[in-house]
Amino acid sequence: MSSSGMMAGLRRVGLRARSWLGRARRGLVRRAHRSHPLAMILLLLFTVAICVLSWALPAYIPTSALIIPLLLGGLLLRFRQMLVVTLVALVLGAYVVSGRAAGLPKVGFVVVLGLAAWIVLAGSKVRSRLGVSGTRGESMLIDLRDLLTAQGDLPDLPPDWLAESAIRSAGQSKFSGDFVVAATRGDDQVEVALVDVSGKGIDAGTRALLLAGAFGGLLGVVPVADFLPAANQYLRRQDWDDDFATVVHVAVNLSTGEFELRTAGHPPAIQFDAWSGRWATRDSDGPLLGLLESPEFQVNKGQLKSGDALFLYSDGMVETPIRDIGRGTDRLAGHAERLVSQGFKGAAAELVREIGGPGDDSAIVVIHRRAALTESAPPPVPVAKPAPRHRRRRRRAALGRTS
Repeated sequence: MSSSGMMAGLRRVGLRARSWLGRARRGLVRRAHRSHPLAMILLLLFTVAICVLSWALPAYIPTSALIIPLLLGGLLLRFRQMLVVTLVALVLGAYVVSGRAAGLPKVGFVVVLGLAAWIVLAGSKVRSRLGVSGTRGESMLIDLRDLLTAQGDLPDLPPDWLAESAIRSAGQSKFSGDFVVAATRGDDQVEVALVDVSGKGIDAGTRALLLAGAFGGLLGVVPVADFLPAANQYLRRQDWDDDFATVVHVAVNLSTGEFELRTAGHPPAIQFDAWSGRWATRDSDGPLLGLLESPEFQVNKGQLKSGDALFLYSDGMVETPIRDIGRGTDRLAGHAERLVSQGFKGAAAELVREIGGPGDDSAIVVIHRRAALTESAPPPVPVAKPAPRHRRRRRRAALGRTS
């Protein structure tokens, strides 16, 4: 057999061995996640192996390698199993270090290893309250956040409509006290609600996750006029202390452009009139959600004509410690005025980035009715083409004969 054939055969064997080892490693990790006793036994064997190798080969295997099974145990084991691995690692580590030559740090090593074990055990204790181990709790929370925030994705609208939303949390965290829920009602109506939960950032994020699921289930199911009263009843049923929410809710008829807007302690919406080029506030009286037993929410009706736009936003977009809501609303309209020429494409993300308050959650929703083609660009005027040359000659000859 030639040397090239032998090399090819060795490469194939190496690839098969690597593939088999990869499958075995992945299978072992899956079994360890599912079977906590198996993971504990493997980590105990790993701990014993590190201690034996560190005793026999102290120049190559440091005793500080015992931190590795502790960290792995924090990811794979429950609290009680993690406690067993920690005690075994501390006892064996202290025994190995006690046999070292004089002058080497012994007590300091045991103290450092104990502190590392205490940190891992503290994290495992917190996760044990969820009944899950390792990173499963974080994964479940992330999945829940993704599922609930997906309810805020604005639905696909007809080509002559544009709808965008953008949210930025205080401190750039992934959890925000502001959220958006949207739903369609039939083929010709869309409902959008922008909610601002009391607090900001992660402190309000847990309540926002709960309310996002509840409000998303109400939107598009209950009648338009009953959405805010139903949301208020749900919020009061939670019996939260000094916690409330503000909401702006709009239902738009996609055929006529007519809309109904209601607010619950929320800043007023602003509407851009394409025919006059002016901005106007759309306010409706309504108390904060969660404070009154049977509040009344007034409705503000209007219409989005071709080229018009409606902006819903949270107080983080317009209010700061040194600027009131009125001045902030004027500033928002001034920035939005610059985006009229581009048809408000990308307006939500740009406005949140440019004028959103850094110390508060910021959210905005833009609903724009695009201008029709016949209104934005008049049809070309036909231009008369000159007659062919041979026709012009015949006309001149006919005129000469008549003269």
